[in-house]
Amino acid sequence: MEQGYLIMVLHAHLPFVRHPEYRDSFEEKWLYEAITETYIPLIRVYQQLIEQNINFRITMSLTPPLMEMLADELLQKRYVAHIEKLIELAEKEKTRTRNDQEFYPLALMYERKFKEAREVFVDRYKMNILTAFKEIKDHGSLEIMTCCATHGFLPLMALHKEAVRAQIFIAVRNYRKHMGSSPRGIWLAECGYYPQDDLILKEAGIKFFFVDSHGLILATPRPKYALYSAVYCPSGVAVFARDPESSKQVWSSKEGYPGDFDYREFYRDVGYDLPMEYIAPYIHESGIRINTGVKYYRITGPTDQKKPYAEERALEKTRIHAHHFIMSRVKQSEYLREIMGRLPVITCPYDAELYGHWWYEGPQFLKAVFEGIAKEQYPIKPVTPMDYLEIYPENPVATPSHSSWGHKGYSEYWLEECNDWIYRHLHKAAERMNALATTFRDASDPLTVRALNQAARELLLAQSSDWAFIIKTATCVEYAAMRTKEHVLNFTTLYEEIMDRRVNETSLIKLEEKNNIFSEIDYRIYASDKPAQEA
Repeated sequence: MEQGYLIMVLHAHLPFVRHPEYRDSFEEKWLYEAITETYIPLIRVYQQLIEQNINFRITMSLTPPLMEMLADELLQKRYVAHIEKLIELAEKEKTRTRNDQEFYPLALMYERKFKEAREVFVDRYKMNILTAFKEIKDHGSLEIMTCCATHGFLPLMALHKEAVRAQIFIAVRNYRKHMGSSPRGIWLAECGYYPQDDLILKEAGIKFFFVDSHGLILATPRPKYALYSAVYCPSGVAVFARDPESSKQVWSSKEGYPGDFDYREFYRDVGYDLPMEYIAPYIHESGIRINTGVKYYRITGPTDQKKPYAEERALEKTRIHAHHFIMSRVKQSEYLREIMGRLPVITCPYDAELYGHWWYEGPQFLKAVFEGIAKEQYPIKPVTPMDYLEIYPENPVATPSHSSWGHKGYSEYWLEECNDWIYRHLHKAAERMNALATTFRDASDPLTVRALNQAARELLLAQSSDWAFIIKTATCVEYAAMRTKEHVLNFTTLYEEIMDRRVNETSLIKLEEKNNIFSEIDYRIYASDKPAQEA
């Protein structure tokens, strides 16, 4: 007998990074690493579960920037060159480690993994793995959501509802382009909810979204079942809240599963360990050492003396941890069912890139969870949000609290003294984009329309929450600040040219070729009914 329901959610996102002006870009490698280490392993896990006739359900966002990059011909070709280099490195590592009983099997493991990635990417899906995700979605096992168009953090865009609306509607249109249907759910960037934004979601045809725990705990009125049922906003859009207990078990590198000493150590890579003359062809062309993805050690413990990785030992740990995760949810469901009087739903959202990239064994953990539930017939049922709403069409009504899943739960991570300078420019640009779209709503001159559409692209790219996040984390600060300034400057230049009726087509072509996101964009989404005022 079922005791409850389980919603597993993966949020797959990367900022739009595309640099045709460089032969070798540091930041483009974020995408290539994610394809090899997260997206293809997840595709393989989903396909294996389907082949085993395991009736699994998982919910996953593919953000518009990520889908645009995965479908981009330049980035596809560059990924092929990237994976070919990794295969070459793995083959060299086979030779180098051939007399080492501990490292030689790992060199074989990486050769197998990289060749499988090439086979999936090139041979099976003709360089567009969006096709794979769509196949799994159409099978019925995977619910794919959209996200804000460029991962814009909506609570800090509340001054300009036209900009919020554009982030949602452009995302929905982009999803239709890639997936051939309309999205039913959305992952709000950083789980950032601001009251009444759900009205825009409803207008866009969205049926559900997610908030962090306090988004429902502090909702008005307090929902009867707290976090453990869906809640309908007054608009009729359903919202699900993150369960903190299950999140900590997976998220925490110290207390959670990924920190187990038998799992692969992320921070030891041959890109840093091997001699420069050997590793040079596989790091950045400037000679700066970077991660290659070939890592030979396990976490071992809080020591620099790491032990060699043992693949089978690590895989056994995924089965142990999957069993623990399942039993924890079963016990949690049994307790909640007794006090609720109905079956609870436990919502478990995670960044997709945790699975495979940061936590190498993560995809196999997911596989073991779904296999364990199906084969052992545990009394908890994996569902998607739409599955749950069909089972329980009646749910409490409340307005979620302004919230996010960032540090301290609100907007501080994206708005504090190191990154607050961004917003005066974003607000002014949003105001000006509204004025442009309203003033030139009926523009028919092709060059002006192209400039207006590119202005919208530049604003959207500037609004990506990733830049403020990166500045706060102090990782690639110069790059994030450069991207913000570059897109604001591009927008401002286009704005002045459009207002002065003197668009420079040569410069526009360069921008269109470089920042080519959203070929389907229509700038009129920013227009308002009120008369425009020059900003």
